[in-house]
Amino acid sequence: MTDSKLYDGITDLGADAAAAFDIAALDRDFYENPYPVFHALRRHAPVHRLPNGAWFLTRHADLDAAYHDPVLFSSDKTVDFKKTMGDTSLYEHHTTSLVFNDPPGHTRVRKRLAPAFTPRALRALESRVREVVDASLDEVAEMGSFDLLHDFAMKLPIELIGDMLGVPREDRHLLSPWAVAILGGLEADLAPAQRDDAALAVDNFKDYLRWLIAERQKNPLSGEDGEVLSKLVGPDAEGDTLTELELLHNCIFLLNAGHETTANTVTNGVDALLRFPDQLDRLRADPELIVSGVEELLRFESSVQLNNRKLTADAEIGGVAMNKGDYVWLCIGAANRDPAEFPDPDAIDIGRDRNKHLAFGSGIHACAGMSLGRMEIRIALNGFVQRFGQIEPSGTALHHPRARFRGFVDYPVTASV
Repeated sequence: MTDSKLYDGITDLGADAAAAFDIAALDRDFYENPYPVFHALRRHAPVHRLPNGAWFLTRHADLDAAYHDPVLFSSDKTVDFKKTMGDTSLYEHHTTSLVFNDPPGHTRVRKRLAPAFTPRALRALESRVREVVDASLDEVAEMGSFDLLHDFAMKLPIELIGDMLGVPREDRHLLSPWAVAILGGLEADLAPAQRDDAALAVDNFKDYLRWLIAERQKNPLSGEDGEVLSKLVGPDAEGDTLTELELLHNCIFLLNAGHETTANTVTNGVDALLRFPDQLDRLRADPELIVSGVEELLRFESSVQLNNRKLTADAEIGGVAMNKGDYVWLCIGAANRDPAEFPDPDAIDIGRDRNKHLAFGSGIHACAGMSLGRMEIRIALNGFVQRFGQIEPSGTALHHPRARFRGFVDYPVTASV
């Protein structure tokens, strides 16, 4: 369908390709490079009707409008997820956690999580981030040949989320497999076996968290090193208490929201800079560009590619009439390459000064941990490219076969000073 060379320029696959697009029937070529398909959709069918009756939006302006109207575009998935997840703990998780809920429940839970992401809390975490990154850089430098994703990029978010939940270090190896399985349960082509694996991961994580919460209740921590679980257990200053399920599933949410997205952005970012070596040289020459550079890499290869909403009333988007109850896919990956918003969208400009990307969403559902994510990515990515003057892929790196989350299965590299 596509060719990897299409990464570096806008290619129009034509109206037929746009008309035939089905999010539930994708092939390996799409997972490796979805952008030519997204360009065709945005040009020829920006409000595309999928075979199952849902809508697929690809224009930046349409997504931005949807994000800023949470009443019309509901995040509640209690009906739609039932179709693929059934009466499983996977369904329980994804309909209880913060991201797939509307106000007032969304507002109440987000308020409880907010203290973990204040500027003061982030300042306290920064030294820990640098400590983990420096230690990981030393480890991979000793190795010379390693996996960028698993040996480097994945370590930082696991350590930080482990700190936030107070997970003992000897148990942190459990976290990544749970997160990968649970997030995989959000795919449009979810198979029964994948659903069952994801549900088992939720069950195992819930059991572990019950034990961990009991430990926190017996031995509360001081909140040092960014630990927040102690603050989530019991009533807040206003006497509001999370239910047991809210507490369990939003602890799982903390892992899912900050684990793969951060690790994938670091790995995607290094890969993109290797494909645009002039921009890599530019960053090495001026490390201060990392701030705008992170925003550009988030735009160019968004780790979250898709989001969903459901219409609460009849509506019209782009001149197309939609009905109350219609399911709507928001294609972040396409919106972030929209030439109406971003000049030369299929090229990287790490100094891009107007960058209203949607990698973290927008509106009331903008990622609660985006400031922490930005800090992690900035320190890890800049640390890596400044540490190693020579970085070369040392094998074939395949993208994970998932449409909602963009990242690699693995990414073998050799690196030296």
